[in-house]
Amino acid sequence: MSSATVPATVLEQAEWQARERAHRDRMRRWTVPHQRRRAGGIKHPVLDFLFTYYSHRPSHLERWQPGPGVLLTGPDARRFLDRPGYREVSGGVALDRSALTERTASTARFVCSLLEATAARAPRLSCFGLHEWAMVYRQPADQVRHAQLPLRLGSAGTDEVVESLDIRCGHYDAFRFFSTPARPRNALQPTRATQIDLEQPGCLHANMDLFKWAYKLGPFVPAELLGDCFELAAEIRILDMRASPYDLSDLGYEAVRIETAEGRAEYARAQAEFARQVTPLRERLIAHCHELLVGNKHDHKSDGD
Repeated sequence: MSSATVPATVLEQAEWQARERAHRDRMRRWTVPHQRRRAGGIKHPVLDFLFTYYSHRPSHLERWQPGPGVLLTGPDARRFLDRPGYREVSGGVALDRSALTERTASTARFVCSLLEATAARAPRLSCFGLHEWAMVYRQPADQVRHAQLPLRLGSAGTDEVVESLDIRCGHYDAFRFFSTPARPRNALQPTRATQIDLEQPGCLHANMDLFKWAYKLGPFVPAELLGDCFELAAEIRILDMRASPYDLSDLGYEAVRIETAEGRAEYARAQAEFARQVTPLRERLIAHCHELLVGNKHDHKSDGD
């Protein structure tokens, strides 16, 4: 048993088990339907993204973790010792901060730099979700990303929208899926190397990615914060696809018609609201990164994601 200093927050077994159940039940609202669809071979072009583009397994999403600085008491706490990064300390079990790997420390530095740079910029609300349109621009029908869905305006109408509006996507992981003819139409040409220079707090994809940065930091992010990031990513994803060129009416989603001035205004309002909601989550992730890196043995490294 370690003689390390007892963490600042002590949770009795009944308390942390209640939090564990609450988190599991909260996440199962999303994981159970996804697993049922997958078992039945049913694709969901909106929500599958949360489990396919993002690589966090449903079972891991359901798993509660206290985060650093928390002591779990009671005999049942010993099961956390089966997970990497936990140790027995005086009075119970806690996350071992010294177990932070070089890879996780490197990720924390990158995430901290990216999120701080993003937070320092004003939200830009003029992209109107055209990245989804640019992904199907002049694409053969069999190469469209969601070929099972009809295009609301058809291929020609979709192409006309792309050609009539300015595309200003600064998010590399959206831009890299643009069709080849759409790439030169983008006002920016983002790369992985320019990611920190270009991401801004109005970007739907940058805000969805808070979920990715939370799970990449592993057990050093509390499950409740991970859950907050996931659920906000789910709401953002729904807007992302409602503003896309696809007809989602059979799935119960009403289109945000960004091909019209009214639709673009609706999109910008929703985008601004998500930028507001994501701000405290970003701040919490930045704080966790700083906490991890202060005095860490790997803090001399400077690798990216």
